[in-house]
Amino acid sequence: MYEDILRIQPTNCDALSMLGFIGLQTNDPSGALPLFDRAIAIIATNAAAFYGRGLALQRSKQLDAALASFNQALAIRPDYAPAHFSRGHLFIELNRLDEALGAFDQAIAAKPDLALAHYNRGVVLEGLNRWDEALSSYDRAIEIAPDADACFNRGNVLRRDLGQCAAALASYDQAIALNPEHVGAHVNKAHILLQSGDFERGLPIYEWRLKLPDRIADAVARRLSAPRWCGQDALTDKTILLHSELGLGDTLQFCRYVEMVARLGARVILQVQQPLVGLLKNLAGASQVLAQGEAVPAVDYQCSLISLPLAFHTRLDSIPRTRRYLRSSAAKEAYWHTRLATTASPRIGLAWSGSLLHKVDQDRSLSLAQLIENLPAQFQYVSLQYEVRQADLQTLHARHEILHFADELRDFTDMAALCENLDLVVSIDTNIAHLSGALGQRTWVLLPFQPDWRWLMERADSPWYPTMKLYRQGAAGDWSGVLLRLVEDLKREF
Repeated sequence: MYEDILRIQPTNCDALSMLGFIGLQTNDPSGALPLFDRAIAIIATNAAAFYGRGLALQRSKQLDAALASFNQALAIRPDYAPAHFSRGHLFIELNRLDEALGAFDQAIAAKPDLALAHYNRGVVLEGLNRWDEALSSYDRAIEIAPDADACFNRGNVLRRDLGQCAAALASYDQAIALNPEHVGAHVNKAHILLQSGDFERGLPIYEWRLKLPDRIADAVARRLSAPRWCGQDALTDKTILLHSELGLGDTLQFCRYVEMVARLGARVILQVQQPLVGLLKNLAGASQVLAQGEAVPAVDYQCSLISLPLAFHTRLDSIPRTRRYLRSSAAKEAYWHTRLATTASPRIGLAWSGSLLHKVDQDRSLSLAQLIENLPAQFQYVSLQYEVRQADLQTLHARHEILHFADELRDFTDMAALCENLDLVVSIDTNIAHLSGALGQRTWVLLPFQPDWRWLMERADSPWYPTMKLYRQGAAGDWSGVLLRLVEDLKREF
């Protein structure tokens, strides 16, 4: 239709702009851009054309030019809510959150019932750690137009940042009522139930995680013709592939179930991350251990390690609670005994940061300077970090009392043997904590305000690891109380 108009009226700005917006809807920003340019050339005060031009440039990742175009639209029409809104999105892309907040505020001032502006204002306020204000923005967005994503984000603020788990659970339920297929809401609901110790309800819902994108478990299931096993069929004389799904720590925690599967009469093939192959090759119950990516022989069934608690109907009082289920190499243990300097002081291993790729790493990790600042000087400290950030390297170089062997820690057989030579391991919630716990080593774990579900709530011990002690933040982001208790306990215990 608009093409017909342009054939009769080649300078019809409305037709040019509408064709440009259609191009954006069909994901053709490069085709839309010249249409908006033509409209602007005809009428230089066409705010809608400048706005559309900004969208086309933004989608083409020409962000500075897009911002200039949105600004021109607003110079012509200061109350143009869509331009304020898109400008806010652009500032988010540029990680200029304060300016994004201002843009969404202006969009709301121009159009108070713009639910998406309230929603995105909440997203920005979360990024600025202004959680009560974020909650209010999500509430307003939901009041205007009930939306599953807004309810989901609201639940995240309540759970992760404010510690209001009952209210968060209600928010996730509201998201699920609005969109029964909202995977994130199901998964986070499961986290709350599991964190409260309600494994009976939480474990079945936790299977929704397999629907999240890019899941290893889903990829394995697609690659193999073998059906998924979750406790429903007898395994006598069957071969089953048990495989990693999430991080190294998850594999270390849930590989304890391998022997239980083998006891059902199955031949177990275990497929794990490459750094764990050497450590797990002698794991009880595993007939064969493969690295991720290696060819898998014919199997009758497959199952993710993280689904095994569900398969075995695990409850708090039935967690497989062996004091140690992993062992290091005796030869490597002897090597590290020799490698460590002879000292009469207690040896304490330190792990203070995890992977930057972890979605909540900023909540769980410390800097070495934070951790070491008040630790007693009479101990021998040993770094258990195999990845050290630049700022932490500077601290390591300045603090010669901390031994650091990153270049010699080739895989987890070395890390396990090193841990065996320590009197205590102090770690954040990362794979080192799981390794030390699985080895039966004395382990103190420093936890964020809202920890992963496996650490439950409020308790100072772990039903998963009998030799573990937990130190919990009293408020989001506040490590001061945790570190104070750690220092007091070090002085008292040693």
